[in-house]
Amino acid sequence: MTTAPWRDPALPAAARVDDLLPRMTLREKTAQLYGVWVGAATDGDGVAPHQREMTAAYDWDALIASGLGQLTRSFGTAPVEPALAARALARAQRRIAAANRFGIPAVAHEECLAGFTAWRATAYPVPLAWGASFDPELVAEMGRRIGHDLRSAGVHQGLAPVLDVVRDPRWGRVEETIGEDPYLVGTLGTAYVRGLESAGVVATLKHFAGYASSAGARNLAPVRAGVREFADVTLPPFEMALREGGARSVMAAYTETDGVPASADPRLLTEVLREEWGFTGTVVSDYFGIGFLRTLHRVAAGGAEAARLALAAGVDVELPTLDCFGDPLAEAVRKGRVPESLVDRAARRVLRQKCELGLLDEDWSPEPDGPPELDSAGNRAVARRLAEESVVLLDNPRGLLPLAPGGRIAVVGPRAADALAMLGCYSFPSHVLPHHPGVPLGIEVLPLLDALRAELPNAEVTFAEGCGVSDADTGGFEEAVARAAAADVCVAVLGDRAGLFGRGTSGEGCDVADLRLPGVQAELLDALAATGVPVVLVLLTGRPYALGRWHGRLGAVVQAFFPGEEGGPAVAGVLSGRVNPSGRLPVSVPYGPGGQPWTYLQPPLGLAGEVSSLDPTPLHPFGHGLSYTTFAWEGHADDEVAEIGTDGGHDLSLTVRNTGDRAGAEVVQLYLHDPVASVTRPDVRLIGYRRLELAPGEARRLTFRFHADLSSFTDRTGTRVVEPGELELRLGPSSAETRHTVRLRLSGPVRVLGADRRLRCEVLDTAD
Repeated sequence: MTTAPWRDPALPAAARVDDLLPRMTLREKTAQLYGVWVGAATDGDGVAPHQREMTAAYDWDALIASGLGQLTRSFGTAPVEPALAARALARAQRRIAAANRFGIPAVAHEECLAGFTAWRATAYPVPLAWGASFDPELVAEMGRRIGHDLRSAGVHQGLAPVLDVVRDPRWGRVEETIGEDPYLVGTLGTAYVRGLESAGVVATLKHFAGYASSAGARNLAPVRAGVREFADVTLPPFEMALREGGARSVMAAYTETDGVPASADPRLLTEVLREEWGFTGTVVSDYFGIGFLRTLHRVAAGGAEAARLALAAGVDVELPTLDCFGDPLAEAVRKGRVPESLVDRAARRVLRQKCELGLLDEDWSPEPDGPPELDSAGNRAVARRLAEESVVLLDNPRGLLPLAPGGRIAVVGPRAADALAMLGCYSFPSHVLPHHPGVPLGIEVLPLLDALRAELPNAEVTFAEGCGVSDADTGGFEEAVARAAAADVCVAVLGDRAGLFGRGTSGEGCDVADLRLPGVQAELLDALAATGVPVVLVLLTGRPYALGRWHGRLGAVVQAFFPGEEGGPAVAGVLSGRVNPSGRLPVSVPYGPGGQPWTYLQPPLGLAGEVSSLDPTPLHPFGHGLSYTTFAWEGHADDEVAEIGTDGGHDLSLTVRNTGDRAGAEVVQLYLHDPVASVTRPDVRLIGYRRLELAPGEARRLTFRFHADLSSFTDRTGTRVVEPGELELRLGPSSAETRHTVRLRLSGPVRVLGADRRLRCEVLDTAD
């Protein structure tokens, strides 16, 4: 068959698959529709909920005789030297190709949420930290480097990015998201996709769709989102990453919306994704998600019925290992219970993607070019820069920061001396190594205590842990308070421990009832503040926590969202002043621990008012962040009302000048306010931004090119429209502060938008 048309790389992929598919038996076609997880645990602490009963035993040689769709996490299952793991993957691929009639290898996939989840691979800041950077170009460079590392190891598909928009910060997976605003999530997620795809790796958008809107912030809970919230908040980041980023895969979410599980929802996976948006890639299940149709959702009586529902909805590949798409599916097709056309449709998509990856070419080889270098100096430099850009200075009322280079500093807290305090749940050390005690991290991660000592060598730095992250033991308070009382300043390092399914305070399955600091950390902070010694609070967390209790009592507050392997030096650099903080909040910081869920995307009734005694106003709003320098926004006067059509545009410009004595970065944010609409709208929502790096005295001229499409929303009929009427464009440093306002009047008819609508605001950046 080496001369068959499907082997001809000169032919289009679709033509090659048209020739190949009729040559395949039913068993060979279904074999392309599932992955196999070699070495996955079926018992012990390493097993995820429901994994044990959904991991079937199999005969490897018999299995691969018909081919294989995917290999699951060859690198991300156990700590193996990257060079050895790459050679083992190549051997497995040779066996798979040799065993089946057509010589087709598997697609190898890995997690890459904050770096390649492999031993000795760079652990970058988590996505919530990307959001704090407001820097798409840097996120794209990180994505390119992750993609290069994956390809160098023989991996074809990365399960990232997460494009869920935060709707309730109590949800455990907030650290995996980019923030609470769909425009920020969309632009930064698209940048990551571009980077990953530029290296030839298939980016997989997660979790389609609504996963972060689960009721009560519980993992896998039903979604309570309305039609317009789903259309205007949940879906736009996915649409942008597909249309502008070119993502070639989508992962169906675990959740159900209005009684319909995502993995069995043809409206979502076929009508919206493929027919409206034109997506032609593959849809993969979340791990065990198809089996969950029968066990958790109970919309299927057995594996074959779950397979039918998923295939009919538009799921093409079952991950992580065979269950419903194996023998149950093939038998159901033979008995006429599942149309073979559904198998053909999914197999066609899978084979076309394999063709595009070169896996059907006769000269395909699984051999790596050389030993993969997964934590290069270039990687670490990007990780350091992103960590530095993501640190947010929340408060510095008396100028306590930067710290003096000498003097006595008491470092207190359970996150100060632990390297894992820098890493999120999907980093290899937090995700896999807990099940391999005694194995080193594989990468160098400097705890903040060590980094601060290196940063301030002339200071006398003492340390006391004070308490654990999540336990109730206060036995260490006395020593901690004594250390603080004897110092000139106390640096309290508090926060989260990343983990899985309740083994951490942040991470998958680590949901919380409210936003109090974990354990007795709040009480420790109270005790430190009571000493009268100035306290700098440093938070290393995966979500925002309520800080109103200490407002006005602390010398400064610094927020870092799991900043990665270079996070220690990055945060220490902010404390010393070597790094000028430039991060901006991708999520609001609440005043009190209750009153959730709440994000800044609120209509008037969601804001503070006289009708309720509860005030949801956050302590620090979305977009907030301070600097050690000052900026002036010049050259823009509030115009008279400008009139444009519902298909028109308007430019607004301003000059930003660094008026301080040191280099720094300002993040200019553009918000839309719609005073009157046919359905209620958020009071403000982000529609554009630009991060500016400015030397002392330097100025840049920004022009935001607003188009009426950016004011669109879903009306009462479910149609996306631009309505005529008044609008305000507000420029500010956060969602709660407006420095310049442009008033517009949109004239003309209501305009219905299609899939070709403009998704982003172009920003021109020129020297002043």
